[in-house]
Amino acid sequence: MNQTDFDFVTSELKRRSGIVVGRDKLYLLESRLSPIARKEGLESVEELIGMARRRRDEGLMKTIVDAMTTNETFFFRDRTPFDHLEQAVLPQLREKRPGQRIRILCAACSTGQEPYSIAMMLDQNPALTGGAQVEIVAVDISDRVLEKARAGIYSQFEVQRGLPIRTLMSYFTQQGDVWKISDTIRSKVSFKNVNLLDPMTALGKFDIVFCRNVLIYFDLPTKRDILNRLSAQMNDQSFLLLGAAETVVGVVDTFSPNKAHRGLYEKAGKAGDDTGARRAGFRAA
Repeated sequence: MNQTDFDFVTSELKRRSGIVVGRDKLYLLESRLSPIARKEGLESVEELIGMARRRRDEGLMKTIVDAMTTNETFFFRDRTPFDHLEQAVLPQLREKRPGQRIRILCAACSTGQEPYSIAMMLDQNPALTGGAQVEIVAVDISDRVLEKARAGIYSQFEVQRGLPIRTLMSYFTQQGDVWKISDTIRSKVSFKNVNLLDPMTALGKFDIVFCRNVLIYFDLPTKRDILNRLSAQMNDQSFLLLGAAETVVGVVDTFSPNKAHRGLYEKAGKAGDDTGARRAGFRAA
């Protein structure tokens, strides 16, 4: 791939999605974009990028960006964050805001396993929320994965990844070779097409944000920008859950890490008020 085409496609990926692709990931570009080139009747990825560059075809560029987004996910992935939600986050929200509605955001939700996992966990144990109403909003940049998430239909392989058999039998119905999640659980999650690089004010404020295994694909300025955007959409004394390889330390100072729960952070309260952070076992960032 010549440098002009490489620079074009990587700069467009960065501008549109925040994804940074270096020359060492050239193989990834080629493997992800080859099927699109074939579908367009082209012989190579180079021809595909050249066509996109010349035509400035918005639809084609969206397809290219969509192909380059990583959609790896599964039910109850990395169980630890769900344990944090159950054992640390929800008990503190019940104490600080008894009976108040709880809003949860799943950023970069992919095909929906994360928000559906949360919905099933809360449905299995209503006491976790103390009777409070819960709203789960799940967002992603890809229409393709959102369509699958809204349908709630998964393959045998997908339901076998992280989903306890009892939960599978309680909330899914087998339809031939696939499994469909119950309408009860589907109704608990609202899916929206949102780019994390764009303003998120229309989503409203949240008490809990899952943004796991997303920041690892961005450079430092983009991580800082996204974390600040998320912070602006979170209530005071709200909670952020990141992936095991991610941190806010050295990136932003609007969140405080939890000493006892790796990957769990609390949004700083009002200026001069860290009482809630001290009580919850947090330290100032």
